[in-house]
Amino acid sequence: MNQFLISKRALILSSFALSLVASVPLHAQSNNFKVGLILPMTGPFASTGNQISAAVKLFMQENGSTVAGQKVEIVLKDDGGVPEQTKRIAQELVVGDKVDALAGFGITPAALAASTVATQGKVPAIIMAAATSGIVASSPYFVRTSYTMTQSAGTMADWVVKQKFTKVVTMVSDYGPGIDAEKIFKERVAQAGVQVVGEIRVPMRNPDFSPFLQKVRDLQPQAVFVFIPSGPAVVLMKEFVERGLDKTNIKLIGDGGVTDDDNLNDMGDVSLGVVTSFHYSASHDSALNKKFVEAFGKANPGMRPNFMAVGGYDGMQALYKALQMTKGQGRGEALVSAMKGLSFESPRGPIQINAQSGDIVQNVYIRKVEKKNAQLWNTEIDVTKNVAP
Repeated sequence: MNQFLISKRALILSSFALSLVASVPLHAQSNNFKVGLILPMTGPFASTGNQISAAVKLFMQENGSTVAGQKVEIVLKDDGGVPEQTKRIAQELVVGDKVDALAGFGITPAALAASTVATQGKVPAIIMAAATSGIVASSPYFVRTSYTMTQSAGTMADWVVKQKFTKVVTMVSDYGPGIDAEKIFKERVAQAGVQVVGEIRVPMRNPDFSPFLQKVRDLQPQAVFVFIPSGPAVVLMKEFVERGLDKTNIKLIGDGGVTDDDNLNDMGDVSLGVVTSFHYSASHDSALNKKFVEAFGKANPGMRPNFMAVGGYDGMQALYKALQMTKGQGRGEALVSAMKGLSFESPRGPIQINAQSGDIVQNVYIRKVEKKNAQLWNTEIDVTKNVAP
């Protein structure tokens, strides 16, 4: 794609910047620990940035800004969800600001764009949002506190098989995570003899779901599995009704972003009964989550924490725990090693960072949209425990 092409001059400058990253030694230990938080605070993925930044701020309000003798400083940068911006910002943070860790990464291309910067700069990088399954393998300095498509799409595929569906359609956004979700879901259901009668990909930019939903209706499956970024889900629900699919026997199912807690009440009653698979719901029934949701709502009036928020919150938990384990001296590879193998209770339930890969192991829930106290919630109706990435 033209937007991803770079000129020869830009390539030279990029290479020069990376060589600077590689040549900068890990700076002397001090009592300051800088975290470069790269998020899409503007643009189509701004909800992701707002949720994660709010959760990071909440965690530090609750736990303080000093851990193991280190004064933690967050340097927040907006990449607008543009991978070229992510890479440039990551280089500036590592070379100029001399950050001790990178974090954030709202979308898969952004995380991949920063992978060489993290590797060559020997800077730990915490993936708080991006979900394509193979991201963590692109750098030994990556750890993840979000989730993977294998976890959500694979668990939903297992549920479809349990429901004895025989004919389904996939409809996904046409980019890395969507294609990943399509592949995982299709392979898992096909192994059980479920027929996938259509594979529909929707463009990322200015998506008009109407013609694609009409195609779904024409194919007459028992269910349509959907993966789209959480922002456009409100439009999807509106057009689902306009095309009359809510009056058919076609069940809307999908990755949990389809009924994102941040947007769920804007969707209206058309979302009632929609079934999704995900690692987090704001209605998760635990004392820790109830405290988290209440505190998040008080700190951010009008907002409900979603899966992005819990990824940011737990990313800070992992960082603080690693600093405590290394007595505040952990940097580079030592800090990454301290994060790998961690296990702790999250608002989502128990989680573990795999000791070898740095990827996340966690429970994945089947949720159904229900109305309680005049609000819509993703109510957990089943769980698969300790799902590997």
